[in-house]
Amino acid sequence: MASSPLQRSRPTASSLHGAMFPLRGLVQAGPLPAPPRAGGLRPEHGWGAGLGWLPLAGVGPGPRGAVSGCPGPPLRCARVRARAEAGLPGPPPPAGEFRFPGAAGGRRSPAMAEPERGAAARGEPGPRCELCPAGGDAAEWSCLTCLASYCGAHVRPHLGEPGGAPAFRGHRLGPAGEAAAELRALRERGRWCPEHRERPLELFCADCALCVCALCPVLGAHRGHRVSLVGQAAQGTKEFMTTYLKELELKKKHEVGNIRQIEQTVNELKAHASASKASLAGKFTELRLLLDEEERLTKKFINEKTQRALMMYDQQTESCQERIQIMESFSDRVRQIQQRSDPIQLLQDYTASEKEIQEQRAPAEQWHPVPMSFEHVMNHYRRFAGAIQSVVQKPLEARLKEDIFSSLNATSKKEPGALLKTTSTVDRSLFLKHARSPTLEYESLHPRLSLSDDRLTVSCSWRRKFYPYSPQRFDKLWQVLSKDAFFSGSHYWEVDVLHAGQGWWIGAAYPSIKRHGDSETCRLGWNRASWCIKRFDLEYWAFHKGERTLILINDDPERIGVFLDYEAGILSFYNVTDGMAHLHTFRCKFTEPLYPALRLWEGAITICKLT
Repeated sequence: MASSPLQRSRPTASSLHGAMFPLRGLVQAGPLPAPPRAGGLRPEHGWGAGLGWLPLAGVGPGPRGAVSGCPGPPLRCARVRARAEAGLPGPPPPAGEFRFPGAAGGRRSPAMAEPERGAAARGEPGPRCELCPAGGDAAEWSCLTCLASYCGAHVRPHLGEPGGAPAFRGHRLGPAGEAAAELRALRERGRWCPEHRERPLELFCADCALCVCALCPVLGAHRGHRVSLVGQAAQGTKEFMTTYLKELELKKKHEVGNIRQIEQTVNELKAHASASKASLAGKFTELRLLLDEEERLTKKFINEKTQRALMMYDQQTESCQERIQIMESFSDRVRQIQQRSDPIQLLQDYTASEKEIQEQRAPAEQWHPVPMSFEHVMNHYRRFAGAIQSVVQKPLEARLKEDIFSSLNATSKKEPGALLKTTSTVDRSLFLKHARSPTLEYESLHPRLSLSDDRLTVSCSWRRKFYPYSPQRFDKLWQVLSKDAFFSGSHYWEVDVLHAGQGWWIGAAYPSIKRHGDSETCRLGWNRASWCIKRFDLEYWAFHKGERTLILINDDPERIGVFLDYEAGILSFYNVTDGMAHLHTFRCKFTEPLYPALRLWEGAITICKLT
């Protein structure tokens, strides 16, 4: 039998557009004329003259099992409307598979019929199809993704048949009776708009941090607000949480590094204290009869200072461990929120924890234990041996204060357990108090590099220059050292890398770094005599002794700040472009003068004039 024109119709682009924007489908109209009936057409799938709603374009009535959609009450969401328009009858399924009710030769499957028989036996009314007119067919299937129930005709787009809508792939579909309880639970869980009843939560309002329906940004309290699809907002939140977890992991590494520094200082302090006491014992044997009591008092002094320092270091270590436990516990909570499959629940849990997340994003303090030394005690007793009998009457601390050589030692004025603390974000003005403008040295300049007249800018030259021979010149690697060296105190300088190209190295080196060849002993950052940060292939790394550490940077820096505290053994790098954002810190005991060092492939690098 030839199909009617309505049965042969297919969804058009305009009809799909109308289905994706539900407000267009809610235009009321007067009674519609009933379409011509084909053989087997059932009234409940007809257009319905008294429904008062415009029909969906490209969807018409047909026999049971061949109908592609019907106009009913306003559809609950844009996805349901699109499904109703795009669902078309397909060929019969293969043998052994479920045959759709109403299709030729089809039978109702036991999985579908059993729940309905159970509901009928209890005398409870079963769910009705939400796309049929009032009093239409009983629902046979329920979609736990769309939160709606459908009859056999309207569920076709969900089944993946030829002609079915691909937008519904992956939806959770089950028999209406079995899925009724779960469907009610999902609806009661807060998936419906509290302002516009019967409207699902499809959008997320970024201004209010709430999930809203499609009407809220147009007709509701969220008009004019920034909104996005729930799935997109959830994905953005997951990406933020991924970045946040990386930040927490980095802060945890800082705390682990703090513990390692404290433990190293503790070991050095114990060893130094033991060595100092042993040396003192040797000195006191010469004056044993007169100095037994003095030896006891001196050892007690060292022990008290050591114990106080160790007590402070233990407390600081426990503080670091407590913060690590807090961050690990909070990381687990964030991971649980991140792994939520329900985007609405994810956003609600994240919103509830957002304040605590922002508090945890504060930069971590980096602790640098200030080493203690008893060298001033030893120096005092070396000079004191000849005149011990005349001075032992004074207390030890009083004699140490009177001894000018002991008071010159910086650690003698430090409290036990003192720490030098730095944070990832600092005030640039604090560094500018130690500002320097080191100039570059011609004697170490590679022949492919050239210096400006003020010796602050080094640039690449593809034509080799003929400089006078110098044993200090780098002959293979495009490197140059500063003319100025730092062997004590605190110093800060800045380097402009805006025109440095894709590859550059910024750091410091001992004068003992090798100059001839391109081996690791000559490369900046690949030996014990140099430290640097490096940009290569759009990545940033910190190098020392050939060991590298990845540096995470959001935006490419245009200016790098370098801070050196020689006595504390700190060499730190900062992104001056991004408000003094900390990049990396090297910690070691410097044994030679340090020279600012540069290396580049192309372009030019400039040492900024700060003084």
